Amino acid sequence: MASIFSRIVAGEIPCYKIAEDDRYYAFLDISPLQKGHTLVIPKREVDYIFDLEDDELAGLQVFAKKVANAIKRAIPCVKVGQCVLGLEVPHAHIHLVPMQSEADMRFNAPHLQLTTEEFQQIAESIRKEL
Repeated sequence: MASIFSRIVAGEIPCYKIAEDDRYYAFLDISPLQKGHTLVIPKREVDYIFDLEDDELAGLQVFAKKVANAIKRAIPCVKVGQCVLGLEVPHAHIHLVPMQSEADMRFNAPHLQLTTEEFQQIAESIRKEL
């Protein structure tokens, strides 16, 4: 069975899409650490990020860089942090999190509860910066 992320890419599950090309996809995390917290994935379903082909991993990082730069322009922050955890969903993914401090990257901290309108506004503001 396809992962939840593959189902998002296929359009079976709605998301707040940020960017997409033929190989990669970025969308807002629905349980964000900070406003603008975005997930970047390869469209090809691979569980472990280091099982990606070298060119695929490099392309994922370049795609993530474009998204991170757009996040930084759209969301007031010092930097955009990057984290790879990936135990909860069997599909390689990168977390991009706007940071004021390293504490903003604590995944065991309470996550934000945003409204649909807030998610839509954040996604639109990031997309405008791409």
